[in-house]
Amino acid sequence: MTTQQRFLEFNDAIKLTRDDPAYKKAREKDDSVTGDVKRAFSEAGHPVIDDFIQGSLGMHTGVKRKGEDFDIDRAIVIDSANAPDDPVKPKIVICDDVLVKRGFSNAKIKKPCVTADYLSENLHIDYPVYRTSAAGLELAVGKRGSNEAQRYWDKSDPKGLKNWVIDKSIYVGSADAKAGQFYRIVRYLKRWRDEHFGSDVCRKIYSIGLTVMAKQCFVPVMDDEGRLDDLRALNNTVSAMLERGCFRHQGDDRYVVSVALPVTPYREIFHNNCSNTGTQFRNKLMKLERKLSDAIAEE
Repeated sequence: MTTQQRFLEFNDAIKLTRDDPAYKKAREKDDSVTGDVKRAFSEAGHPVIDDFIQGSLGMHTGVKRKGEDFDIDRAIVIDSANAPDDPVKPKIVICDDVLVKRGFSNAKIKKPCVTADYLSENLHIDYPVYRTSAAGLELAVGKRGSNEAQRYWDKSDPKGLKNWVIDKSIYVGSADAKAGQFYRIVRYLKRWRDEHFGSDVCRKIYSIGLTVMAKQCFVPVMDDEGRLDDLRALNNTVSAMLERGCFRHQGDDRYVVSVALPVTPYREIFHNNCSNTGTQFRNKLMKLERKLSDAIAEE
């Protein structure tokens, strides 16, 4: 068996999609809860005009995380004409009128979304709420107890982010094959993160941050006969992540991660990370790069 076949086997073992049999119950629960959210919003006077999957499942980069719940990241969109000025109000509808009544535990309103766990199904669910605007979408920001300054509709472009990640037009020749290789590279990096960092640091190396870094630094590798080489592609991509300014030096061999969203609102993804996270991240990437180079050098 070739090294590439080994990589493909590994990808099949960790890959997660909405069509995966293991995700069947989570998908059914998502469809059911989303139906209840739509009914509750309609009764509250701001009917849902769109909904879509965000996150890794929407970007084809989902992985099965050992010992973790399945995640659902379902965006809810309402029309600005029917949206309340207070962005927390529709989030209260999701939390109190839907999730709590359906038996979700730990249902709470966080600053960017409503979140809850459905323990009997190993399911974690996030519901961000958006309203339409002349410029696109605006995210409902705020939680219970937030003062007026902390409650606002914030410009956001979740569909633009998804389209940026899955865009194949940047690849010259064999676009589908190279896009597939990119998705696998992201999955490899996510599983590597889950295996090699303690829980405190692991949760601060955000999946969307890894995905954006990998997209910006992705170096596809195919031989002259069109055969993919994930080992070299992963090695070259990791090298680029280390060389292209993703880490800012803080002195004394300390670093912070610096990666901006490629779409509105263009914020720093790791804006609240400390040098401990950035330094560990960089050091372990350097070790990964050495190991990949060693593997390439093997007969």
